[in-house]
Amino acid sequence: MTHRHEEDFSRRRFLGGLAGAGILAGMPAFSLTPLVQVKSSARSRVCIFSKHLQFLDWEEMAKTAADLGFDGVDLTVRRGGHVLPERVKEDLPKAVETIRKAGLEVPMITAGIVDAQSPYAEDIIRTASELGIHHYRWGFFYWADYAQAPETEEGRGLFLPGGRTIPQRLAELKMRVKRLEELNKKYDVCAMYHNDYGAMVGDSLWELWLIIKDSNPRWISSNYDISQATIEGGWGGWINSARLLGEGGFIKGASFKDFTWGKDAKGDWRPQFCALGEGMVHFKSYLALLKEAKFSGPIQLHFEYPLGGAEEGERTLTIDKSQVLFAIRRDLATLRRMLRDAELV
Repeated sequence: MTHRHEEDFSRRRFLGGLAGAGILAGMPAFSLTPLVQVKSSARSRVCIFSKHLQFLDWEEMAKTAADLGFDGVDLTVRRGGHVLPERVKEDLPKAVETIRKAGLEVPMITAGIVDAQSPYAEDIIRTASELGIHHYRWGFFYWADYAQAPETEEGRGLFLPGGRTIPQRLAELKMRVKRLEELNKKYDVCAMYHNDYGAMVGDSLWELWLIIKDSNPRWISSNYDISQATIEGGWGGWINSARLLGEGGFIKGASFKDFTWGKDAKGDWRPQFCALGEGMVHFKSYLALLKEAKFSGPIQLHFEYPLGGAEEGERTLTIDKSQVLFAIRRDLATLRRMLRDAELV
């Protein structure tokens, strides 16, 4: 058998295996059944990432999220967020009470925590736990010699210094994560690392697996962003990473948005985020994997395409607020339909 024939045979065997498992359901030119018919263990709660309503105060944000039809709020507790880290003990209880009065849940927060030594980390974790919030989004980590971390509104990120191999730096990072795991266990909360795209640690989700695989998923886990995973993993790489983390019980949160590839003003190919369901993310196949993993964690809806500044968490919009709310309502309706079709609600 020639090398080319071996490649063709391997590809056919790979695709056949995916087809048999139902992984390619919903992809172009395929019509396959879901993986396993399993009822989720609890109702998956759909939250709005409060970054996209940063132009509203707590009361208006909560009322708007409820009016739009969300189940809950993923509340920003970080620099520039709805709750500032240095005021978490005073303000998080007030913000959560306001949201709950609007009839919504706060199943998670997005916190400016990278490790147990992050400023106010224990205050944030302890206060969240006291309020019955047992999940938070944590990260990011950067390869200092491979990528530049932008100064973002989160004001978070840990640089791993150069001069050593990637395995050596991952081993150091595992020790940091272990200390964070111990803090989480103390307060009965779970940290969920959010994968992005680019050259950050964990964007290649196999890196994240190496970092967290020896942790207890009750305390350390993944907030799996299928759009970012598709950008990094392409046509099939996201399947491997989703199965890897899902089979280990490490997917505790799920982030949803969509994208296509396009050229920027310089003519370079870049991911361009778009309305949910209008891009290239294979949500049907991904939701089948979540169902197989009996996923029941918080689902967050993100809006990264141009929305007058709401996509960046700006406090002042450049378009009418009604346009922002129309886009949010449309994407939420699309997500609800996807979840119903997948029997995840």
